[in-house]
Amino acid sequence: MADRLTGVLLVNLGSPTEPTVPSVRKFLKEFLWDPRVVNIPRPLWWLILHAVVLPFRPKRSAVAYQKIWTEQGSPLIYLTRQLSEKLAKKLKTQEITVAYAMRYGQPSIASQLKAFKEQGINDIVILPLYPQYSSTTTASVYDDAITEFNRWRHLPSFRFISDYHQHEGYIAAIAESVKAHWQAHGKAELLVMSFHGLPELLTKLGDPYYHQCQTTAKLIAEHCGLNENKWKLVFQSRFGKAEWLKPYCADTLQQLPATGIKSVDMICPGFAVDCLETLEEIVMENKHIFMEAGGADYRYIPCLNSSDAHVAVLEQLIFH
Repeated sequence: MADRLTGVLLVNLGSPTEPTVPSVRKFLKEFLWDPRVVNIPRPLWWLILHAVVLPFRPKRSAVAYQKIWTEQGSPLIYLTRQLSEKLAKKLKTQEITVAYAMRYGQPSIASQLKAFKEQGINDIVILPLYPQYSSTTTASVYDDAITEFNRWRHLPSFRFISDYHQHEGYIAAIAESVKAHWQAHGKAELLVMSFHGLPELLTKLGDPYYHQCQTTAKLIAEHCGLNENKWKLVFQSRFGKAEWLKPYCADTLQQLPATGIKSVDMICPGFAVDCLETLEEIVMENKHIFMEAGGADYRYIPCLNSSDAHVAVLEQLIFH
């Protein structure tokens, strides 16, 4: 019998190739046209997307990307690549191939699966870098992978890791990063855990994301030994006029100083690596909101990124 060769594909959301309006427009067009991301009838959404969103939003988003862009390019891309490379090095002795892909942009899921096929890999583990499952993110990765597999005559064995929102290693790694921050910089009055927001309607339709975020936050707080009045769960990145998951991050930060909370530590446990939503929205925009409202100390605790602790978590997930 032929040897079984294993490949692990880490998948993240994606990013424009450059912080320019044309590049951002191309990225947003692909991202926002995904029916998993925007659940509006296609003809109506096509009109809104091309008449309202794409003519204006790319310029604003390009400015935001320019604030966080580095010599290595998009933080989301290079941090995911670094994470993939470190995991590959860790699993090399077990002859497991590791690659990364982006749901939108490059390298695509299809291209990386084809590369696995060319290498003779017949056992594939697909790991979306979304700790909490959502139909708008995790399910979209699944759709894209299955679309590619449907073109193959000889299918591989594959495992799809749909979430790890309460995985012990993941919770411990986040909590330990918080404790290390406290040891180095002291503890703020409140630990604010910010997750990417979603329209409220999706929860009513059965999406478990909201409940999984709550579970993650509670487990992290318990691991950090925090009472209920010492931490808060919020949701960021609202888009459009619909009601989104609450409480809203920006509104909460604006209100906290008036309640006597003048110092906050911010973490984003729904993001595997730092990206636009953490580095620009949380670190810059929301810090400004808090400080303008009377806050005195605002500190951001980075995502796990390509840390050894993160590599260990992914290794545990793969061999679970």
